[in-house]
Amino acid sequence: MFALKVTITKFISDHQPGFVECSFVDVFNKEHIIQDKVPILVDKHLDTTSNYPQDGEVACEIIKERQNSKGQKILKINTSRPWGIETIEGMTDFEVLEEQIMERKKPMVGIDSYKT
Repeated sequence: MFALKVTITKFISDHQPGFVECSFVDVFNKEHIIQDKVPILVDKHLDTTSNYPQDGEVACEIIKERQNSKGQKILKINTSRPWGIETIEGMTDFEVLEEQIMERKKPMVGIDSYKT
């Protein structure tokens, strides 16, 4: 499983299990904002008293690879699979630098109980 590295910027709701807002910047220098449940984005407890920013992850699929004119590897990713994650604008397809993606050996603990 692959994951996009994101920055969790704030806690937005204590509605169970808690919701946070996170962001990342794509290869076109556009910032994207995602709001989702804490356990979907990070494998630890966060709430209003937590310090922000925090590192987080958004599960994704790699759709395509290419190289830009600077020789950097660009990955086209989709965040709708496996957990149905989208930005506040409804976007799920992005182009990001290879170093923004990490490989996870397993899903976060308890993640299956939070997405239906």
